[in-house]
Parts: sequence; structure tokens; C-alpha cells
Amino acid sequence: MARESAAESPPNIRLGLRENWAQFALLVLINAFVGGMVGIERTVVPLIGSEEFQIASTTLIVSFIASFGVVKAFANLVSGQMADLWGRKRVLVLGWLVGLPVPFMIIWAPSWGWVIVANALLGINQGLAWSMTVIMKVDLVGPKSRGLAVGLNEFAGYLAVGLTAFVTGYLASEYGLRPTPIYLGIGYACLGTLLSVLLVRDTRDHVRLEASSHMEQSPPVGFREVFALATFKDRNLFAASQAGLVNNLNDGMSWGIFPLFFASFGLGFERIGILKAVYPATWGILQIATGPLSDRWGRKGLIVAGMWVQAVGLFLTALTRGFEWWLLASLLIGLGTAMVYPSLIAAVSDAARPTWRARALSVYRFWRDLGYAIGALSAGLIADRFGLAWAIASVAALTFVSGTIVAFAMRERSPSEAR
Repeated sequence: MARESAAESPPNIRLGLRENWAQFALLVLINAFVGGMVGIERTVVPLIGSEEFQIASTTLIVSFIASFGVVKAFANLVSGQMADLWGRKRVLVLGWLVGLPVPFMIIWAPSWGWVIVANALLGINQGLAWSMTVIMKVDLVGPKSRGLAVGLNEFAGYLAVGLTAFVTGYLASEYGLRPTPIYLGIGYACLGTLLSVLLVRDTRDHVRLEASSHMEQSPPVGFREVFALATFKDRNLFAASQAGLVNNLNDGMSWGIFPLFFASFGLGFERIGILKAVYPATWGILQIATGPLSDRWGRKGLIVAGMWVQAVGLFLTALTRGFEWWLLASLLIGLGTAMVYPSLIAAVSDAARPTWRARALSVYRFWRDLGYAIGALSAGLIADRFGLAWAIASVAALTFVSGTIVAFAMRERSPSEAR
């Protein structure tokens, strides 16, 4: 990759959102389909475990999230290296091909083991396909609009998560948990695969163009060094990685625990679907604003405040009873996550050079998405021993601590200082 960056890029290659709007918009649409694949599971799959398979253990029910999180984390880890070696488009298409069987496996699953395996495949799909849509958008726009690029990408993905969670909750209330709500996933998978194969163009030439604009030529950086930098050696990358892990830790907890928590108070499928939709939809929509704001105001303040707002929303969920309070809490969690999510990815992009940015983002996303597994399993264990409310409150406290670590560890960097 280092040798490639020194090569001249084709003369028609330019950086910027306006210059690449058609490909950028296509990638936004494709990431909506990627997000929709997760959305089909947000409301109905935990309830399939408890209602259809009669699983009493919370830890066993959330095991499907653990399989998803671990596999997605490792798919993220290798996705940047694969993208640099094979090209972004090939990795995107591979991610979709792996995801095609997932909705069929959930529809036909005769046992919970099938659901766990399906979520392992979904983890590969998300780790490769979502990673590529982020990386390709950052490649296209250049250093001045990273927050906007990430905000639009995550807006599309998580709005699709929220809308699909709502629709599947409604369909489940009308037609049952399977198969009707899962039909959406078949459509998402087929459309995402076709668009990726037929219309997406690779963006490695944009990386070469950006790298050639740097006055100094950086020496090649190996994957081990990038992993160390993104994990602990660079304080900004360390702060971002731990915050990303805790952010998805509380998301993994809410994915598995919230439907069971709400159902334990007699809430029906449709209202659970509304609560499960409000959080990611708020998160998705507000990133249109928070992504560009991080370009103007900087990353650190939004990350710290966002983690603390998430913590307030999680405490409110654990300590209150009733649909209206939980709706307010879901809005707060969505607001906090919208402040954090694009700012973290943009902060990692700022701290990494173009020649190893894809790998740095992959390491960050490895730690971030490992949080799904840690959050689901730890919350399940706490819930089985102490109750669902204790599981939610414990994650809320950890989220507050993570925001405090960012406040002390991260150095603010203006976008003009991005490498």
C-alpha cells in the first residue's frame, strides 16, 4: 500500500463530496441496506428466543449477540488489510455474499443454534460491508469533510436499523415473530448485493491522491504497529477505541436486554418495537448534524458529552417504569450515541495517515464491535443473578466512566491538523 500511494492517480480523480456525489449517494443507500440487516433482529430475535424456543436464561438468549459481536470484531480487524490488498469493492461484495443466507436461516431455524450461526454470518456481513462503506466515503471526501461523510453514512445505516425495528415489531404483532418480519432482510440482502456488484467503483485511487498531497513521505507501517497505535500507543486512538468498545457494549446490552425488560412489564410487541426503533432512529437522524459539527467544533467535546448523555438515558431506563419514561430514555440514548459515533470515527481518521487509515479504522472497529459480545454476555450474567434493571444500571455506570477517560486522555485536534 505504501508503494501504491506514491504512484500517480488518474487525472480524473478528485477529492470532495460534490465531486463524488453520485458514488457517495450510492454508498449511503447501500449502507441503509446494511443497517436494515441488523434492524430485522433488534425487536424480534430476542423474543423468538424467549417466546418460541422457551429459553429461560437471559445469558443464553443474548448469546446470538455475542456470536455476532465477536465475529464482526474480527471481520473488522481484517477488513482494512483486505481492502488495501484486494480493493474496497471486492471486500464490500464479499460481505454481501456472506450475508445472503442470514434471513433464510432465521426464518427456517429449527433450534436456537441456527440463530447463533446466522448471527455469526451477519457479523461477517456487517464487519466487511459496513466497514467498506465508511472507508470508501472517507476516501472520497478527503480530510476536510470526514465528520460529514461519517455522519451521513451512519445516518443511513442506523435510521434503517430503527425503521426496520419498528416495522418488524408491527409485523410481529400482526403476523407473529416468524416468518413475515424477516422477509425484509431478504430484500435488503438482494438489493445490497446487486448494487455493490453492478454500480460501486473502487476508491483506492482517491487514497493515492490524498497521500501524494502530503509534503513528507511516511515510511511503511506494518499491521502490528497500526494495531499497537490504535490500541494503546497513541493516546487519541486509545481514547477512541475504549469509548467505541463501551458505546457498543451498551448497545449490545440494549439489543438483548431491553426487549426482555420491557416485555417483563407487559409491554406488547408493537410498543416494544417503537422503543427499539426510537433509539437507533434518533441516533441515525441526528448524525446528519453531529457529524458536520465535529468538523467545526472538534471531536472531543461531543464524544465526552455524548457518553455522559447515554449514561443518563440508561440510568433512566433502569430506574423508571412506564412507556413514556422509557421513550424519553430512548431519545436520550439516541442523542448521546449520535454525538459519539461519527465523532469517534472522524477522530480515528484524523489521527491516522492516509496510507494506514483503513487499517487504523479496522482496529478501532475491532475494539468497538467486540463491545457487542462483552456487553451482551456481561449484561446477561448480571441479569440472571441480580435482575434486568441491575444489568442496565451497571452498563450506565461504565458508560459514564468511559466518557471521563476520554475527557482526560484525548487531545483535541482541529480538522486542519488532521494528517
